Amino acid sequence: MRPVFYNQTALHCPPHLRMVPAAALLALLCGITSGCVHPLGPGYLVEKQQIEVQFFPASPQKIRVDATYQLRNTGNQPLASLDARLPGGRRLHVAAMQLTWDGKRLEVTPSPDTPRNSSVDLPQSWVVSARHTLHLSYDIVSAAPEETGLSFAEDAFFLPSANWNAEFLPSRGLFGFGGEPPRKWELMVRVPPGFLVHTSGMSRKQARKGGEEIARSVQTPADHYPFVVAARYTSAEIGDGKHRVFLWTRSQPDADSLRQASQEVARTTAVYDGMFGSRTTKKDAPLWIVECPDTRGCLSTSSPVATLLLGEDAAQSTAEMVSADTLMVDLSAGTPRLVATVAPSLAASWLGYGQNPGFYEQVPPLSLLPAFAAAIGREALVGPAYRGEVIRRALRVIPGNSAAWNASGRPKEEDPGVVRAKSLLFFYALQDRYGPEVFRKGVTHMLEARRGRGFDISDLIASFEQETHQNTAEFVRMWMKRPGVPDDFRAQYESKSTAENSVKETFR
Repeated sequence: MRPVFYNQTALHCPPHLRMVPAAALLALLCGITSGCVHPLGPGYLVEKQQIEVQFFPASPQKIRVDATYQLRNTGNQPLASLDARLPGGRRLHVAAMQLTWDGKRLEVTPSPDTPRNSSVDLPQSWVVSARHTLHLSYDIVSAAPEETGLSFAEDAFFLPSANWNAEFLPSRGLFGFGGEPPRKWELMVRVPPGFLVHTSGMSRKQARKGGEEIARSVQTPADHYPFVVAARYTSAEIGDGKHRVFLWTRSQPDADSLRQASQEVARTTAVYDGMFGSRTTKKDAPLWIVECPDTRGCLSTSSPVATLLLGEDAAQSTAEMVSADTLMVDLSAGTPRLVATVAPSLAASWLGYGQNPGFYEQVPPLSLLPAFAAAIGREALVGPAYRGEVIRRALRVIPGNSAAWNASGRPKEEDPGVVRAKSLLFFYALQDRYGPEVFRKGVTHMLEARRGRGFDISDLIASFEQETHQNTAEFVRMWMKRPGVPDDFRAQYESKSTAENSVKETFR
């Protein structure tokens, strides 16, 4: 499941408001925000919140979550209930949930419209301007061996950036609003001694108290959904020093593997810097590559789309970005192929993860841009022949043009796997058409111009047309709207393969 970004609300102007004068429209839209002096609809403000996570290592292991919210009715009418998306789902096993309103137990019922959401009936009418305290507590338990879902061990756990933390929803009704977290709030994590803790947000100094390690961090809307990873990890700094990259593993890797990983990370990040510009606007912001505490449920995808196209073994360990600075990785196969494993996901940190709300909602061809970035990074490690190998591997997935049309002369609908292969090849073709330097400038321009706002294929077209003063839109249509791939592209790379094989035969 792709992460949904926290506290990112999209406003769409309905047709009957499109001709409203700007000042009047602004006044109407004010009704759906919590900062208005005279709101026009029902709603509330989360003035303060604090979430505490405590890990209990004794079998059966569990994570206790205690969350406290200070709420104020800032709408124009009393409220009888709250809507929320409470912790749970197929990936997360939640038990012993309790919800109280000023200490009084609340009843929760599934929403009739959206079963994943819940309706919380209040014990009395929540009048305008009144403040109340909402407290939510629950346990997250490790999935049993025969179950699917998130699992953890006695010395390690991970809470992903979705579904473990409650999300409060806007009040029902015209111009209803509310539910957004405060601009700043505290996440506190309590773990046994010797644990390393990494969370979203701005971390404060970890301290020991009462036989526990206590890690505090300040969360903001820029952190989207919060996450926590903690374990008795071994920490090593790898890379070239320009990017601080911390590798957290559950066992000490041998010196040779660590040295190789450090060199390959340095070369890969240098390629990403050169092609896509700086990774983040935060100066010297570190990256964390963290071993999964337990492989079951740790990653939302067991086999990334790019795995086979990039020539990696689908059964080998996988990786996934869980925030703008953190990558979880399954190291059950060991560390020798660490960079090959993490490269596609690591590229996402340069290409918009955490910088725009819709990064993981993108569709082909842009959804394959991280895979293309990973292929370029891999090429820098293993040599230029890798480029041709990837292209020919993708070409084998795509039927020849003669098979792409039906008997009536209409194009056949392409299989999703074919579309993904075409999307990867599209970026190679774009680079071939304009050259590596123009390609770099075009992509960098798009990323900078759309940072924080998302981007789609129209933004890519606009950026390249600005750089080249050529009709990039027609080039995109030729690749993505027609079945198969252009004949000249296929012939170019398949002929290279024939020539390479002839050379090999000559020198046998």
